[in-house]
Amino acid sequence: MERTHSLRSFSDDELFRRLSDLLGQSRRDEADLVAHIAEVDWRRLYAREASPSMFAYCTEVLHLSEAEAYLRIAAARASREHPLLLTMLADGRLHLTAIAKLAPHLTVENREALLKRAAHRSRRQIEELVAELSPRPDAPAVMRKLTVDRRLRPDGVAAREPELRLEGSAGAGFELRPHGAAVLPGSRPAVVEPLGAARYKVQFTASAELHDKLERLRALMRPSVPDGDLAAIVEQAVTEKLQGLEFHHRHPFGRGGDHSVANVSLACRCHNGYLAEVDYGREAIARHRRPGTRPSKPTPSPSP
Repeated sequence: MERTHSLRSFSDDELFRRLSDLLGQSRRDEADLVAHIAEVDWRRLYAREASPSMFAYCTEVLHLSEAEAYLRIAAARASREHPLLLTMLADGRLHLTAIAKLAPHLTVENREALLKRAAHRSRRQIEELVAELSPRPDAPAVMRKLTVDRRLRPDGVAAREPELRLEGSAGAGFELRPHGAAVLPGSRPAVVEPLGAARYKVQFTASAELHDKLERLRALMRPSVPDGDLAAIVEQAVTEKLQGLEFHHRHPFGRGGDHSVANVSLACRCHNGYLAEVDYGREAIARHRRPGTRPSKPTPSPSP
């Protein structure tokens, strides 16, 4: 509380300056910390503290979290072969996560070009870069039940239905769970994971209703997607949704056509607009679309 009150006495400009200075110092301290970990690891000094490994020393003696220990040890070991990593960590061009993900792919031959591309990239951008360097195969199209812990949740409610995991090929995956079901140990949050250049694996949690709709959609699209590939099905469905579908009257409504099923079909916005121009004329449709040009006398609006 005292620190918070003391900060309130600073002007906006001074607060920004101090924040920038602290961040720079923090990055320099982080690089020094990683360098020290690298040296202790190389000398195997963790054994002097009765630790079986550097990881155990970092977590049990230095009291770092498992994630903190992993990232710093990975960066420390990589920096022994590629010292530039410490410089880029100190000046903010690289963060620990970037170094840990890039380390297995760095060589003496590629490090200059690769690190230049990685500078100031986010974690997601680094993952895309790594996927480009080492692409992984497409996710197979499968749907299977996942193991469910039938024990009671903390609120006393038991898990009611098994989870479903639905994955599509071409790098698209879907994890579906009955709506309202408990988030069980081991469940995965929504993720978008690059598998290679312009290829991704997508996982998310959805309702059982969505699972049923996807199954119905897969059945309806068998003529265009005979193998039922989920990635192709979802891509087509999303593309059509982005394009937009509209009702088209085979016999124009403005010329006496009705709303019967036999007289109505679906068309994308672009195609529907073209058919409207065919039925009513381009100039009439242009006048209809322009605001303030519609006649004051109530008349049926041109509609496809």
